[in-house]
Amino acid sequence: MLNLARRVQVSPQQLREALSSLGLTGTQHLIVHSSLKSFGTLEGGVETLLGELEHATATLLAPAFSYQTLLRGPDSPIHAQFERGTRVSRDIGRLAQSMVERPDAQRSFHPALSFVALGEEAGEILGRQTLLNPYAPIGALYELDGYALLAGVDHSSNTSIHYGEYLAGMPLLTRHLPYEGRVTSCSFPNCSADFERLAPYVRAVTVHAGRSRLRLYGVRELVDATVQLLRQDPEALLCTYPSCRCQQVRAVVRREGLKPRTHADGPPLPTELTVQH
Repeated sequence: MLNLARRVQVSPQQLREALSSLGLTGTQHLIVHSSLKSFGTLEGGVETLLGELEHATATLLAPAFSYQTLLRGPDSPIHAQFERGTRVSRDIGRLAQSMVERPDAQRSFHPALSFVALGEEAGEILGRQTLLNPYAPIGALYELDGYALLAGVDHSSNTSIHYGEYLAGMPLLTRHLPYEGRVTSCSFPNCSADFERLAPYVRAVTVHAGRSRLRLYGVRELVDATVQLLRQDPEALLCTYPSCRCQQVRAVVRREGLKPRTHADGPPLPTELTVQH
């Protein structure tokens, strides 16, 4: 009974007001990372969250990663092919799965690192993805001056930072997955366990809806800040867990340094990085 008494009920109207307070007017292109349980009890559940976000944006994007498609190696048997309706990994969250189940949503092709989108620029954003640059949809948002919303989650869920790593020239690992009937290699990023280290360098507009903290960031600022932080300290966002793939990346960085990459039509990156107070 004590836990029931502490539950916070959030209405659709309260959520709509929170999104409006962030400055979302229905004209922005946005990627969202969310935890439904962070709200307490959201009336209408995930469908309310999806409906209000769709109402507040021109294009709504979410990661729809399916890690179960990854194979152990190049000689692994193919147990299943990726399809439009392949289930989103549980740790990505219920919102992305609900978007995938919408017949009007579009989903990118990547068997392990797909994105799902609704709205005006869905096709353009998703069409940028490749096996060697799986986070290219973030580059499209960068060009569109888009936004990233963290709803009840921290930067460890923030895929825009991965695109910043890509531009900075962080080494990418090779993983294997089924693609067009055969085993194919693809680029795979390091982990995101310590991405919260970027927080002091980026500004957010913050509101609360129930127990959930909603933080809105400009994608350009997130990406540029990531690039600049890694220029100063290439290991800044690598975790220290001994068994993590970050240790493979760290060894390569120490041996070879960074090899910066470019994105088409992006504005010049800033030359200095400052901590946001």
